[in-house]
Amino acid sequence: MTENSPITRWRRKKEARPAEILDAALGQFVEKGYRATKMEDIARAAGVTKGTPYLYFQNKEEIFKAIARGTIVANLQQLAQVANDFPGSTSALLHHMVEHWWQEVGSGPSAGLCKLMIAEAANFPELAQFYFEEVITPSNQMLSMVLERGIASGEFRQVPLAHTVDALLAPLLSTMIFSHSFGQLPGCCIGSTKDPLGFLKDALDLVLHGLKKN
Repeated sequence: MTENSPITRWRRKKEARPAEILDAALGQFVEKGYRATKMEDIARAAGVTKGTPYLYFQNKEEIFKAIARGTIVANLQQLAQVANDFPGSTSALLHHMVEHWWQEVGSGPSAGLCKLMIAEAANFPELAQFYFEEVITPSNQMLSMVLERGIASGEFRQVPLAHTVDALLAPLLSTMIFSHSFGQLPGCCIGSTKDPLGFLKDALDLVLHGLKKN
């Protein structure tokens, strides 16, 4: 059987379907929200029959979790490895992490999941618990470890870790939320949506000035 035979092409197409369904679902979730998105909407956007998504995913919640794990969670795991291996200063590490996050997550459609969860967490507590356990808690723990690295090396002063983690995350969260809300409307741009990465770097520098020992 050749690489370009009809059966081989069909198998390749079938293997690609789960990823196509997830991509279509992400677009629907970001555009419509979680509650308003139906499985048939996802199937239509993916260009498959209504029953096809059920061949790969049990329900809409399972699709959402697969998207989050394949985008946000996967990038958090990458950043955790970077943090473990990074040879430079903790300030340089934080700059690297911010740039990586914006390029891989914040500037793409998966950043819309953050806005979606804030808007719909109270309506879907089980989904919110999943997001808290697999996204929020690991990201907070990772940043706490990075701050402890800077404190242990003498680069940073002693600070309340939980509050400082929030100060580091707030600009990222607000930028992703604005980019998927007011940033979509003509004439509603602010500094963080006109130059998001530049804003994030400046915001990080402000926090770093507060962290560093005099």
